[in-house]
Amino acid sequence: MNGTVVAAIDQGTTSTRLMLFDRQGRTLSLAQREHQQHFPQPGWVQHDADEIWRHVGRLVPEALEQAGVDARQVAALGIANQRETTVVWDRTTGRSLGPAITWQDTRTSAIVDGLVARGEAGRIVETTGLHPHTYFAGPRLRWLLDQRPELRERAARGEVLFGTMETWLIWNLTGGVDGGVHVTDVTNASRTMMMDLTTLTWDDTMLDLLDVPRAMLPEIRSNAEVYGTAVGRLAGVPIAGALGDQQAALFGQTCFSPGDAKCTYGTGAFLLVNTGSERPRPGRTVLPTIAYALGDDAPVYAVEGSIAMTGSLVQWLRDSLELIETAPQVETLARSVDDNGGCYIVPAFSGLFAPRWDPGARGTIVGLTSYIRKGHIARAALEATAWQTWEVVEAIRHDLGLTLETLRVDGGMTSNHLLMQYVADALDVPVERPLVSETVCLGAAYAAGLTVGYWADLNTLSHHRHRAAVWRPQMDPAVRAHESSQWNRAVEHALGWVPQRPPAAAPRAERPTRPPESPSVAALPPATSSLGTESDPDPGR
Repeated sequence: MNGTVVAAIDQGTTSTRLMLFDRQGRTLSLAQREHQQHFPQPGWVQHDADEIWRHVGRLVPEALEQAGVDARQVAALGIANQRETTVVWDRTTGRSLGPAITWQDTRTSAIVDGLVARGEAGRIVETTGLHPHTYFAGPRLRWLLDQRPELRERAARGEVLFGTMETWLIWNLTGGVDGGVHVTDVTNASRTMMMDLTTLTWDDTMLDLLDVPRAMLPEIRSNAEVYGTAVGRLAGVPIAGALGDQQAALFGQTCFSPGDAKCTYGTGAFLLVNTGSERPRPGRTVLPTIAYALGDDAPVYAVEGSIAMTGSLVQWLRDSLELIETAPQVETLARSVDDNGGCYIVPAFSGLFAPRWDPGARGTIVGLTSYIRKGHIARAALEATAWQTWEVVEAIRHDLGLTLETLRVDGGMTSNHLLMQYVADALDVPVERPLVSETVCLGAAYAAGLTVGYWADLNTLSHHRHRAAVWRPQMDPAVRAHESSQWNRAVEHALGWVPQRPPAAAPRAERPTRPPESPSVAALPPATSSLGTESDPDPGR
């Protein structure tokens, strides 16, 4: 094994970054570029996959130059990505054939409702571990194919390819139209609603339910093996690791033992608990998933509770309400008051994920009085993140009998000390932040480095973990009980705000037109708004 550094790409929701690490897991360089957010209709969130790929090409020389190395010194490349985001592209031209529809998008609700109305929910849960929901990639792929039936015909012939973002990047990095490797890793495949969570293979029944041609699907591979060799600016570098961003964070936090838990706080929040080699039974509130699979080793499973809106709520305070100018100012504003003044915010802007799973929920602010100032609003926004975390932890305890002893945290929001203290108070467990906060990139680097022998084993990685900060619970139990009760009351007001449509089969929507300003994305309408230009509060999402 040659090489002095390991590289990792983190393709996130609002930006893409490339980092280099040394043998101690220390950061040597970080290059980052934001991509545009497109919101063509309420509930629609999409990206331009071609734009993201162009950004990767520009990040490589920036990161190498910062570290003072060249591609010959890179031992391996790992990739982490925003999960569930769905891309289709032309095998011959290499161009995307529609928008990259993100994990936040809810346009597939009619498809999901149709599956539930046909009584398929139980079979989907039993096979994939996932409840039918707009969150997952498979219904998005169905929607894209429904818009342009000729794509389904071409896909059946293998002319149109599907992938999540790591698949798209690996295909391009290994040559694209000139021999690009079409693979996905098992963690991303487990979030499509098309993979059998026990056999770790594409399931024909699920493909039939979603009317997806098998010929367009990538090969499912482990999280730590050589998928191919990069061409271009990273020529000769083995691409040797890939994980969905939340599993990458779990791996980067060295949560290698059953019961180890991490939560990544950023655009959303994602809590995963390692459950070992046994597949967890399906739960009503939290989802079984793959934690990681290393080469030929047996897979390690996890349970996950996903929270749709945490850092993006702070962005909303900044961009839409203009209460703050920068995201970090929310802590200063929140500290200007002693408590929330009886005000609670439920950020169900596009429904609620775990543990409520209510796509019809909508955001609410309750408890408003003339006493409330903007400081109370800021504090209530931060407390909403803590209480959403508490709900997920309580669901894991109730469904699976798992009780957390500590919570490892990462992501941009962990720089907010007031928030982290409140999380510790709400959960009544210590909260730990590692010295290297970029755990998504670090986890992808660890997987790639293990593959090529840059690091020897998991014990070596565990020795590289160092705590930077610990927050211990300080809240009086009576206060915790009162505040959790008030939070539950607030959430009740948010549930079912959008009336459920009568069950119906998924309609076939009209084909969107190609926007003149974005010719590379065949179904990407013009953006109507943007998340702004400030750095993503979640480097990992």
